[in-house]
Amino acid sequence: MRVLAIDPGYGRCGMAVLERNGTKDTLLYSTCVETPAKSDFSERLRTVVAACERLLHEYHPNVLAMEKLYFASNKTTAMRVAEVRGAVLHVAAAAGVAVSEYTPGEVKSAAAGSGSADKKQIATMLHALVKIDKHIQHDDEYDAIAVGITHLAHCSHTRTQVK
Repeated sequence: MRVLAIDPGYGRCGMAVLERNGTKDTLLYSTCVETPAKSDFSERLRTVVAACERLLHEYHPNVLAMEKLYFASNKTTAMRVAEVRGAVLHVAAAAGVAVSEYTPGEVKSAAAGSGSADKKQIATMLHALVKIDKHIQHDDEYDAIAVGITHLAHCSHTRTQVK
């Protein structure tokens, strides 16, 4: 099982590719796609979409997992993130890749064992769950890895229940 995980955003968009072989999860790739604040939104969206398309083409994931939109107090930002999510959903559909979505609470719970875990707790647990061989500068990248871990855990849990 290979998953492309996305923490959607247009200023910074976390992306990670994880794979499960048996019971072992491996981080194959992760990044934080950053777009210049002074660029037009359409250009920022194009940059995120192009990165997503490249990863779909390069890694051939079975599924794209994405965090569901959490409405913050800034409605303009929430609307723009919703537009990014829509574009990513379109890219996945065009590539014939299934999509799974998870709430922030589900991601925190799967990655750190608590739906109220903070960013530092999540990052610490991710290093314990998968080998991360690089310095990660932005939480968005950790968030994408956590979304991927959430999907792999959910698939494993679902298979266990079906048996």
